[in-house]
Formats: sequence, C-alpha cells, structure tokens
Amino acid sequence: MSLDKWFQDLKETGETLVHVIKNCKTEHDLLRAMRERHQLLFDRHTSTRKTTSQLLNDLMQAEERVGQRLLGLQGEKSDAARGLEALEQDLQRSVAKNQTMEAELQFLQRELESLRSSEQEIQALQDEVDEDTTELYYKVTKIKWEMDTEPGTLKGVHYGEDLASPITVDTTSQSKCAISDYLWSFVSTEW
Repeated sequence: MSLDKWFQDLKETGETLVHVIKNCKTEHDLLRAMRERHQLLFDRHTSTRKTTSQLLNDLMQAEERVGQRLLGLQGEKSDAARGLEALEQDLQRSVAKNQTMEAELQFLQRELESLRSSEQEIQALQDEVDEDTTELYYKVTKIKWEMDTEPGTLKGVHYGEDLASPITVDTTSQSKCAISDYLWSFVSTEW
C-alpha cells in the first residue's frame, strides 16, 4: 500500500474517529440530558407520590372523623328520639291526668253547687225555724227580744197582762243560772 493511501486511510479513520468522538460526546450529552430529565421525572414522581400519599392519609382521616361524627350524630338522634318519645308519653299521661282532674273538678263544682243550693234551703228552713221559735218563745214568755244589742247584754220587753216591762241584763256580771231564774220569773204559771 502506498503511503498516500495509508495517510488517506489514516485521515479517513481519524475523521471517522473524530466524528465518532463527536457523536459520542453528543450522545453523552444526550444521555446526560436524558439522565437529568429522568432524575427530574423521578423527583416529580416521588414528590407526587408523597403528596398523593399525604392526600390519601388526610382523606382517610377526614373520612374517619366524618364517620365518627356521623355515628355521634346518629347516637344523638337516637337519644333525641327516645327523649321525644318519653316527652310524648309524659304529655299523654298529663293530658289523661288533666282530663281526669277536669272531670273531677266538674263533678266537685256540681257537688258544690248542690251543697250551696242545699245550704240555701237549710238557711231558709233555719230562718223559718228561728221565726217559729221566736214566736213560740214570745207566746210562752211574752218577752220580745231586741236582736241588735251589744255583746254581753240582753235587752227586750216583757208584755204582761197589764204592764210592759223593759228587760236589760248584763250577762258578763251574772251567772247563767241567775239570768235564767230572773227571766223565768216573768213567765206566768197559769195557763
């Protein structure tokens, strides 16, 4: 082989080597860029995974809190329902008791009206008896009593056959027996 050819081959080989080295450098830069990009994607993936994991944890905790709160509210609702039922039963008992008491009250009011009516009838009969008694006493004793005297004093008039005699007796200074004897002295023993 000739030297020229050999130089030519060497030159071509050198150019090829330079070209390969340049390509290697470009590939190396490309690989480095790809590696950096891959690292960036990995870092993003790791960050996203961490964020997603945290979000899932937060979501599970929120779900648990909501579940606990829901259970608590259901318990409160059940308690409130039982309380409401107890109040309704109390109300029904109170209404029944009120109706019973109202019926008893009406019965007692009717009884009271009946007693008042009976009392008025008794008072009317008592007044008649008092008048009859007063008249009977007058016929027996011939003494007409004054009704509006001061306490402790008896006043009246004895109507004898010929004479009317006034009577005034202090009941606080004499015994009942002495007063009775004094009053019987006005009564005639002759019939």
